[in-house]
Amino acid sequence: MASELVALGDSALILRLDDSLGKVQAAVAKLANAKIAGVSEIVPAFASVGIFFARPIDLEKSAREIEIALKRRSVRLRKMPRSRTIEIPVCYDSDFAPDLDAVANHCRLSPNELIARHSSGRYQVRCVGFTPGFPYLSGLPKELAMPRRATPRTRVPAGSVAIGGRQTGIYPLSSPGGWNLIGRTPLQIFDSQRESPALLRIGDNVRFKVISAEEFAQWRT
Repeated sequence: MASELVALGDSALILRLDDSLGKVQAAVAKLANAKIAGVSEIVPAFASVGIFFARPIDLEKSAREIEIALKRRSVRLRKMPRSRTIEIPVCYDSDFAPDLDAVANHCRLSPNELIARHSSGRYQVRCVGFTPGFPYLSGLPKELAMPRRATPRTRVPAGSVAIGGRQTGIYPLSSPGGWNLIGRTPLQIFDSQRESPALLRIGDNVRFKVISAEEFAQWRT
């Protein structure tokens, strides 16, 4: 699809793009390089970019400036950090995976087959949001896709690994959530005291490693 600009209130625009990390990163680089007056934040998402202004704007004028910036020659992504491969240990035991059986039944797999397929996937961080550090990961095997829960939980434990639609993700903090919980990692995905608070960033590759409940407990000590 061609890119599309849509107003978001009176002080922001959303640039909708194809489902492509490369296109999102290229658009972010061009917009940052253009230094459009009044822009306070440029936020990449799964298949879109949010352009936020410090105050209400003339939407048509700003849209024209954005379109001009996007038509300029490609900007080298020098400011984008190199992608990394991060291994995330996950315990899929029932104490950490209240929705594992339901997901397995939905996918017509045994719980062990579900674990094997989920943990053998190759994932990529497509965007970070919802709560600080929450990674939306593409690459979920299509046979593991499952709709979000009809009734969200009021509290999901930090570190919970979950499936929502065609994506998988990790809850970095205890929060409400409607994704299906199939495991938990002992790693601290978000820590405001770290130099880089979020463990994962856009473009990172993620692999899950199956660990036992005993290993999970040792990891936390």
